[in-house]
Amino acid sequence: MNAHTTNLIVIGGGPGGYVAAIRAGQLGIPTMLVESDSLGGTCLNVGCIPSKALIHAADEFEAATRYADGSPLGISVQKPKIDIKQTVSWKDGIVARLTGGVGMLLKKHGVQVVKGKAVVIDGKTVEILREGEQPYRIGCENLLIASGSHTTELPFMPFGGRVISATEALSPSELPKKLVVVGAGYIGLELGIAYRKLGAEVTVVEAQDRILPAYDQELTHPVAVSLKGLGIDVRLGCAVLGMNAKGTAVVIKDAAGQESELAADQVLVAVGRRPRTTGFGLESLMLDMDGRFIKIDDQCRTSMRNVWAIGDVTGEPMLAHRAMAQGEMVAEIISGKTRHFMPAAIPAVCFTDPEIVVVGQTPEQAGAECMHALFPFAANGRSMTLESKDGFVRVVARRDNHQIVGWQAVGKGVSELAAAFGQSLEMGARLEDVAGTIHAHPTLGEAIQEAALRALGHALHV
Repeated sequence: MNAHTTNLIVIGGGPGGYVAAIRAGQLGIPTMLVESDSLGGTCLNVGCIPSKALIHAADEFEAATRYADGSPLGISVQKPKIDIKQTVSWKDGIVARLTGGVGMLLKKHGVQVVKGKAVVIDGKTVEILREGEQPYRIGCENLLIASGSHTTELPFMPFGGRVISATEALSPSELPKKLVVVGAGYIGLELGIAYRKLGAEVTVVEAQDRILPAYDQELTHPVAVSLKGLGIDVRLGCAVLGMNAKGTAVVIKDAAGQESELAADQVLVAVGRRPRTTGFGLESLMLDMDGRFIKIDDQCRTSMRNVWAIGDVTGEPMLAHRAMAQGEMVAEIISGKTRHFMPAAIPAVCFTDPEIVVVGQTPEQAGAECMHALFPFAANGRSMTLESKDGFVRVVARRDNHQIVGWQAVGKGVSELAAAFGQSLEMGARLEDVAGTIHAHPTLGEAIQEAALRALGHALHV
């Protein structure tokens, strides 16, 4: 017999799970959230938030280092030093405040947080395992799977010793002299750039023939130029074979079949993430799957009645803000509201140097029915005052009615443009709508208006 019953059980306290639970609590739905680790999941604890904190610290240190030799701004400083333990402590403080805030919000809205490992018995029952205690079961009317994802491990280069994942890279006790990053996707480059700015010698190895292969080359070119300027050694078209016999270097093979070794104090493996679908009894439900992911419809329903799934466990894009939106929607559907998950676009941001934002369709994806135009930051006054003139804003719109179907940007601080990009797509804006909106001067946002003007044939500042 179940020791407890509730309307909704949420498995996983990451962004999707805790947002679903909070919204359910707001709507008066009796809810239990089960989490075996810290609230906030990967994003708040070992992902989005701590990585951006480390990136910010690295940016500040790198700027101070440049100022040691003087600068056009008239700033000069003595050679700076960094106490990486203090940096990590500062980062941990941010994480603690945010995760603590999540806990308070859950409590405020009447959500019962259960600390322990959830094991799915059936679609209506979850067993809770806690060390040193007897297992007990919770019955529910609705079960929400928000178990997230975990770092992909290379079988020939398991984590341990010198080989680390992003989790360990975000809490270094000391900085390595030589770091080899396996994978030139956004995680590998974000952390590789940060470590380089903190003083490490960094080599990035990528199996494909360019960095950030999920993005088009026009967008990634400024990042490639930045990597070269920072002194990061990028090895493209190279396969990683493993560590050498001594465990002191990474063995790689280039496109010509030539093998070589890269000395490494640490090796960061950043080759993607896998959905967390095993180890907690999910297979007992025999849900329909979409490859490795749980198959869902546009309401996040699985193939079993009243069993829902959201976030990374349901497929790409594996982004926290997608999971949050799905979680809010599921809670509202359970409460009786009619909702469907049909966003016009989901923004994706790379916090590289410079940053990249992609929302909606690229020119290649949109095809011949659409046109595109870009406005360079070299012609944007605010960008110049930020000591940055690389990059651009690009708009993609239909030729027939000028409806905007996509935005892309690369440059310093462009992550903050993502909201404007997404909103214009959700509202079905046309080029004329954006071109006719007065944008504040001087801001990076002016490049949005200028890109729309250029697509219409009359940009003002280029």
